[in-house]
Amino acid sequence: METEGRRNLVGPASVAVPGNLRGWCAMHAAHGALPFADVIAPAIRWAAEGFRATHYLSSNIERHAADMINDPVISSIFLPGGAPAKAGDRIVQGDYAESLRLVAREGAAALHGGALGQALADRLAQDGGGEGLVSMADLEGYEAREREAVFGSYRGHDIVGPPPPASSGVHVAQMLNILEGFDLAAMGFDSAERLHLVAEAIRIGFEDRRAASGDPDFVDIPVEKLISKAYGEACRARMRGLGGAGAVPPGYESNNTTHITVADGDGMIVSATHTINGLFGARFMVPGTGIIPNNYMYNFDPHPGKALSIAPGKRVPTSMAPMIVLKDGKPRFALGLPGALRIFPSAMQAILNLIDHGMSVQQAVEAPRIWTEGAHVELEPAYEHHAEALRAKGHEVRIVPHIGGGMNAIGFGPEGVMTGAACWRADGTVFALGGGFADEGVSFHI
Repeated sequence: METEGRRNLVGPASVAVPGNLRGWCAMHAAHGALPFADVIAPAIRWAAEGFRATHYLSSNIERHAADMINDPVISSIFLPGGAPAKAGDRIVQGDYAESLRLVAREGAAALHGGALGQALADRLAQDGGGEGLVSMADLEGYEAREREAVFGSYRGHDIVGPPPPASSGVHVAQMLNILEGFDLAAMGFDSAERLHLVAEAIRIGFEDRRAASGDPDFVDIPVEKLISKAYGEACRARMRGLGGAGAVPPGYESNNTTHITVADGDGMIVSATHTINGLFGARFMVPGTGIIPNNYMYNFDPHPGKALSIAPGKRVPTSMAPMIVLKDGKPRFALGLPGALRIFPSAMQAILNLIDHGMSVQQAVEAPRIWTEGAHVELEPAYEHHAEALRAKGHEVRIVPHIGGGMNAIGFGPEGVMTGAACWRADGTVFALGGGFADEGVSFHI
């Protein structure tokens, strides 16, 4: 999956046509309650005034410093004086603030045909330019696609996830259908037998993901079959009493993703996972804009003739798993996390924690995780005491510091009560805002 000189990972050739801004603006136009300029104002403030780097950010800058140091523009922000910004250092992004002000005025047109798009195209043309790099025509022609969500069910709850090319909606529903045939609650959360069943369900989900995954505009994906109860029941015949590591084809998705879960008093919920693929994307910054381009070309197969081969207009599959769980038509939970291939199995386990094991949202996002793609089985340290029992069941077990990234969630209780949670695996904070204007006719007087 690698290319000469890491051209699909670092630098201009790794940049795919960006789409986030077009999607955000389309979503705001359809559902936004505030003026767009008001929505983007806090981001402008944080860029202009700066924020304090955390230990988490500093360590991630250090991980990619060797690539970023080659670009003087990105280095000036994150590697002041040639060294990674330390925890407590203020990160100020003046050029980015100006770009956001332009977006506040012009919307997506600022990038898709406007001055920001021209700056991106000009920067990409500097390093070799020519065929294969993003052009102004690519930016102008990009369209955000709205697709129907995937609805599954689990023990009387509706499970809502994103559709292909995201694979999570399909395969979270599939894995839950498989596990619905077992009394996981009776087994208990801290049970080697339960972990074996969860690992087997995840393995089967990945097998089917490899068999039918991609952009539905290019690849036929049998969504209704995969999420059906009948197929889940049939998949139980593929579960093994004794596990064992199998061969897994190489693949890649970046672990460096951001997730937010937001809800308001009007009943609107946003569960959103976003990424520019690698941490710091293509590891350079467009001069005068503060924009870090993505390196999404690394997710395509560089070989021709494959389902994931590069083609104009094609979107790559992702493991992003922004999920919403409903009960009797009303929201009960919304959640998500970063972590590449470990995202959707982790989201699925959080749903098990909430429904089968009655955990609070904080307990559900903090709880230890298991993961496999069909080869070795990974356990977080809190599950290490089950390693030998799982090895006895045939699994090749590895203990890892963490599986996936920091999950956050909102639980919805009766009468509009909401509870937020964020876990230890990444920087994450719960915010709650309340209050409002006085009722009409009420004033302060004695």
